[in-house]
Amino acid sequence: MINKTNRSDKGGYKNLIVYQQAVVIYDLTDEFCKRYMTYKSNRSYRTYDQMIQASRSGKQNIVEGSLEKSLKMNIKLTGVARASFGELMEDYEDFLRTSKMAIWPKDDPRVLEIRNSYKMDRSNRAYMSYRSNGESFGNLMLTLLAQENYLLDQMIRSLEAKFIREGGYSENLAKKRRQYRGF
Repeated sequence: MINKTNRSDKGGYKNLIVYQQAVVIYDLTDEFCKRYMTYKSNRSYRTYDQMIQASRSGKQNIVEGSLEKSLKMNIKLTGVARASFGELMEDYEDFLRTSKMAIWPKDDPRVLEIRNSYKMDRSNRAYMSYRSNGESFGNLMLTLLAQENYLLDQMIRSLEAKFIREGGYSENLAKKRRQYRGF
């Protein structure tokens, strides 16, 4: 039997802030959807499923990308994660807009407080006070997703720069093969 807590993190993804925040986003999206995206609230189960799948896809593509030997595939999968979180962000904006709730501006004191909370506690416990109603919960998620998207954009830029400097997996294997053969 495999002890899941002792499995190695081959890609080092569990140490990435983008992964840690993706876990929080996934967990909070699950909670949000169970609370606000039900037939009782005139919401579609399709939207519920889409939001859960987008949050899961974002998280899982970070994992899959970090485990890839190919830098090109890592860049691609990180881009897929970014796209999934962009889609999820749109779902939260739709929820707030169609529910006639405010979308807080990025300089709102509550948004600044959310952004700073994560520096001290990288878990969903840091956001308990923002989960009491739909408006604050939706805006919490928009803020976390904006942070996540920014971090993923930075990660993609860094991976692209590394690819330009070092080349890709296939390219480096071919170079080693040529060296081995004496060409």
